[in-house]
Amino acid sequence: MGSLQDELSQLVYSTDQGKITPEPEPEDIPQGDGVIRLRRETKGRKGKGVTVLSGFGVSVNELKDIAKTLKKHCGVGGSVKEHTIEIQGDQRDTLEKWLSAHDYRFKRTGG
Repeated sequence: MGSLQDELSQLVYSTDQGKITPEPEPEDIPQGDGVIRLRRETKGRKGKGVTVLSGFGVSVNELKDIAKTLKKHCGVGGSVKEHTIEIQGDQRDTLEKWLSAHDYRFKRTGG
């Protein structure tokens, strides 16, 4: 048998209060230095390359909005993982033009 605290942490519904929603955890946003880093990765992707952008220093919701805009601009798919944006294919040149047009500072990293 678990303790009362363990039972309360798994409580989903109570006849006294109704549906119980857990408190949202505060988001841990990595601090960026103001420079967006562009790199191409193929490791662990069966030879398929993706362009990874990191260093935005914004919340995940804002990052998803930026990713949506970038995917639409490049005409490809992608995702947001661990505070980075992954865009399918080698889109570094296209993304550099978009970043410079929107006043982002960026740097190519890797090969």
